[in-house]
Amino acid sequence: MSETVAVGLVGAGPWANMVHAPAIAAGPGTRLAGVWARRPEAAAELAGAHGTSAFDGLDELLDSCDAVAFAVPPNVQAELALKAVAAGKPVLLEKPLAMDLEGARRLADAVAEAGVVSQMVFSLRYTEAARAFLRTTAELEVLGGYGRFVSAGLSGGPFATPWRLERGALLDLGPHVLDMMDASLGRITSVRAHGNPLRWLGLLLEHETGAVSEVSLSMAGTDPQQSAHVEVFGRKGEARIDWQVGDDDFARMIAEFAEAVRTGTDHPLNAAHGLHIQTLLAEAESQLDL
Repeated sequence: MSETVAVGLVGAGPWANMVHAPAIAAGPGTRLAGVWARRPEAAAELAGAHGTSAFDGLDELLDSCDAVAFAVPPNVQAELALKAVAAGKPVLLEKPLAMDLEGARRLADAVAEAGVVSQMVFSLRYTEAARAFLRTTAELEVLGGYGRFVSAGLSGGPFATPWRLERGALLDLGPHVLDMMDASLGRITSVRAHGNPLRWLGLLLEHETGAVSEVSLSMAGTDPQQSAHVEVFGRKGEARIDWQVGDDDFARMIAEFAEAVRTGTDHPLNAAHGLHIQTLLAEAESQLDL
């Protein structure tokens, strides 16, 4: 494999346009090998904007790339990523892995069996602020914390997509916050849930460190500016991070994916970690009266 990783993109929706395609095309360690999507006209438009090819089928895209990035709904990803993994392609996967635990487990198991590199788009984790925050929390002798993510995502706009409108904040925002609570306070061992993911949802978490934490999630807000942060408290101090992710952070995500592909070294935010988060989501959802 050359130093420049040829990445094929599956999906041509808003997130693919805003994040994946420009970050992959910008390199320098990657090039956009092509785009495939269920809507050929959308794939052609996105590919044309970045000087690459739109493919008629997924198999043709897989034949033309070293690795694959997915920017599709979770139910679609759970099906299509299996084909990429079966073809031996490293995969950059969206959160959540799938719409349900069965699909997530099937995909994570396939990744492990094939021995391919995998990496998840837990976007905040690629920021320098998050990495500094986690270095700080590692020294705090943590006791507990609080996470909040409130958006107006259900009120309309490009991300008011069918799966989000159906499943709400738990499946969309939940992976981000659970991942940060897990990273900063220790592996989450239990979750208790109450509320409604289409309105307001509360989670109580226990961590293997003995810490406990609380999470509030909602996509029913009215302010177009999302309100999201994580706070951690410990015997040696406290720390807070606010949710801010920019183009440089997505560039870092793509650069780390390219390095993982070149070296064959799995990223810490791999499909197995994605399955851990999805297991927590499923347990929380099972406790809700939906």
